[in-house]
Amino acid sequence: MNKLLTVFTPAYNRAHTLNKCYESLKRQTCKDFKWLIIDDGSTDNTKELVELWKSENNDFEIKYIYQKNQGMHGAHNTAYENIDTELNICIDSDDYLTDFAVEEIKNHWNKVKCDNLSGIIGLDSYKDGKIIGDKFPENMKTTTVFDFYYNKRLTGDKKIVYRTELTKMYPYPIFEGEKYVGLAYKYYKLDEKYELSTLNKVLCVVEYLEDGSSVNMFKQYINNPRGFAFYRRENMANSKASFKYSFQQCVHYVSSSILSRNSKFLKESPKKVMTLMAIPFGVILYLYIMKNVSQKMKLSN
Repeated sequence: MNKLLTVFTPAYNRAHTLNKCYESLKRQTCKDFKWLIIDDGSTDNTKELVELWKSENNDFEIKYIYQKNQGMHGAHNTAYENIDTELNICIDSDDYLTDFAVEEIKNHWNKVKCDNLSGIIGLDSYKDGKIIGDKFPENMKTTTVFDFYYNKRLTGDKKIVYRTELTKMYPYPIFEGEKYVGLAYKYYKLDEKYELSTLNKVLCVVEYLEDGSSVNMFKQYINNPRGFAFYRRENMANSKASFKYSFQQCVHYVSSSILSRNSKFLKESPKKVMTLMAIPFGVILYLYIMKNVSQKMKLSN
């Protein structure tokens, strides 16, 4: 009988943190899941560690896939291509599930499951149990990722459980030589047709490490200008976005286009007049980023 949920974990040289996720999966009160590890080009002992776990573990299936390094979005693409369960959830290599997470997901999904939902959105917490950002208001039974953050102005990382058939849609583009496209691209696309059922339960414990991608955004911006420009261009076209939000995306789009030396950026923009207005601000942002990165490089030398 097929399992309900796939827990997938993208990993790049994270053998030293993966055990936290593994141990949390062993503690699950409900074993209706599989674990899929996407090794995104690691050069450490990730493969050997996973093989050891596979040999000693009988509680749940573990699948390991190695690929050439493509970045987080490339690892997500590979995961979605290989998941065969009804639901999936991404747990990063430095995070772990609460002991009741799978049981909470299963029970909630059995109550709310319908074609109008793309899945479930639950809470993240720190190691001390403090919830990250806001809980869902009691009257908010469903939401979208975009509405939660940009219309309702609520805060904090949340954990999303998606229907797998939907996450196979809208694959992330791969730009040669780059390794970043915002993961929210897919989420906002699914927001256009579906909502998420809110679950005021902590599903994931999050630890922000110094070498994690969330603390290296300036570096990402410089190294992945086409990926950032694609992401900003898609956000500009979001029909639910306010003028302020769209204009902010235009400014970043201009800046990323300068970084990628794309002279056709205005022609490729879905909002040409707004992009034209944003050019001076995009130039200022570009100069600010370059100055910031230059100063950081001097301090590190």
